[in-house]
Amino acid sequence: MTVQVIKGHIVHAPAFGKLDVLENGCIVLDNGKIAGVFQDVPEQYKNALTVDYGDRIIMPSFADTHMHAPQYAMLGMGMDLPLLDWLNTYTFNTEAAFKDTAYAREVYRALAREMIADGTTRVCAFSSLHRESTMILMEEFENAGLTGYVGKVNMDRNSGDVLTETTEESMRETMLWLDEASDRFDHVKPILTPRFTPTCTNELMAFLGKLAAERKLPVQSHLSENTSEIAWVKELHPDCAQYWESYAKYGLFNDRTVMAHCVHSDARERKAMKDNGVWVAHCPDSNVNLISGTAPVRQMVKEGVRVTLGSDIAGGALLAMNKVVTAAIRASKVKRIETNWTDDFLTVAEAFYLGTTGGAKFFGAGEGFAAGDELHAIVVDDADLPKPAKKLSVAERFERAVYLMDKHNITAVYSAGRQVK
Repeated sequence: MTVQVIKGHIVHAPAFGKLDVLENGCIVLDNGKIAGVFQDVPEQYKNALTVDYGDRIIMPSFADTHMHAPQYAMLGMGMDLPLLDWLNTYTFNTEAAFKDTAYAREVYRALAREMIADGTTRVCAFSSLHRESTMILMEEFENAGLTGYVGKVNMDRNSGDVLTETTEESMRETMLWLDEASDRFDHVKPILTPRFTPTCTNELMAFLGKLAAERKLPVQSHLSENTSEIAWVKELHPDCAQYWESYAKYGLFNDRTVMAHCVHSDARERKAMKDNGVWVAHCPDSNVNLISGTAPVRQMVKEGVRVTLGSDIAGGALLAMNKVVTAAIRASKVKRIETNWTDDFLTVAEAFYLGTTGGAKFFGAGEGFAAGDELHAIVVDDADLPKPAKKLSVAERFERAVYLMDKHNITAVYSAGRQVK
């Protein structure tokens, strides 16, 4: 048995809007799992190996529940275009390059290392449609210390000439990928990934729904991101009153499903998400960049929808999830203005919850630094941030760090109980 004590100022969000601050406290780990959070080291752990981070802040690491890994190569490109034009002009061409496995290795290794450096340890990631490159992404994530899910994208229509697969190819390659990936990695697992309804035929969607049920696999896709997209789905599925039904009718809309965006989800669609246990990946930076709109996050949370945060690179230009947290706060303030100040904005504590605990729960974690969970944490040294005249409380230092910290301020990262930075 390996017992370790980690000391420092501990800040975590055990509930939406609740911030627990413990100055000069400690976290006790038993074989990488949290035995408890304490003000003082309990007597039975006095002789355990101790790492004392002194005046630094220990907080949960981030969960990115929606990202397109190959788009890391095109961060900051096409930001003047709306969604569908952006896809056709930049995205599909970029992803087509991942047929080259050497190129995939180079990009994915850099991505994985940067995510850990930024303090992201849990992820739901889209790969491209290429099976070999998807395996490389899983391998690089595993090697870097990330945990979570990676999906081979399925798309057998409406994706142009450079990035497409036949229905038969999509099915065959998916099965080969699952057989190869399912038991190969300890911390990175497969997730079924129909890109979105317009790029998947009914036959392919039915196949994926059956596969998800048979193998009990999670699912990730997109929902109600853009008004043109919603109209397109209606044309393709005239039997569906709303976008979400194009997934539900194939068994792809349940408590193991993450749907990105949901910008234009009305009360009926939000109720369907709540009733089916679907998780929302709110991607505030992407929604602004691609002129999609501002998601009703406060309303979703009030209604019991489970909301998380995603970078959505490269629609979102922010990979560091603390920046996505602050983007969510700003987007909620815009929503408040849009609703004539009736829809209150997200506080730092609330947005931080969505980016840490809210996302971590999709991966089976408890609330904040919950006993029994494997430790996912970052250690933040804020000594080089601007120094105001008055001495800041730990809570004030935490808020400032969420807004201002960069990767060099993150001096240690723990993922699934392992120190990976």
